[in-house]
Amino acid sequence: MQTENRFIDDIVKMMNGAAGTLAGVGREAESSARSRAREWIGGLDFVSRDEFEAVKAMAAAARDEADTLRARIAALEAKADAVSPAVTPSAVEAPTTASQSQGQSFGGSPTAYGSDGTVAPS
Repeated sequence: MQTENRFIDDIVKMMNGAAGTLAGVGREAESSARSRAREWIGGLDFVSRDEFEAVKAMAAAARDEADTLRARIAALEAKADAVSPAVTPSAVEAPTTASQSQGQSFGGSPTAYGSDGTVAPS
């Protein structure tokens, strides 16, 4: 629709130009804000999503390997227990030497030993 009034046509053209300019300024401001945000966040030692996902995958693999090794150790311990029964401390006799069997120590006085092989208080 074209009007006969040049003044109104000029105002409409000026408004269209201003709207385009404002849109460009808005895009430029957004771009600048994004750039500054990236610089600020980059200085905070954040990791990228790709790096995070890679470390997450490595941690999951390490957990799986640890679970596998735990199961393997448990199987080996069960196998070792089946081959030779566990030795309990009460089943172990205190070692005796010639001086102990005679009741003499370095000082020449008799030494008393308890049932667990430790020196009994005198």
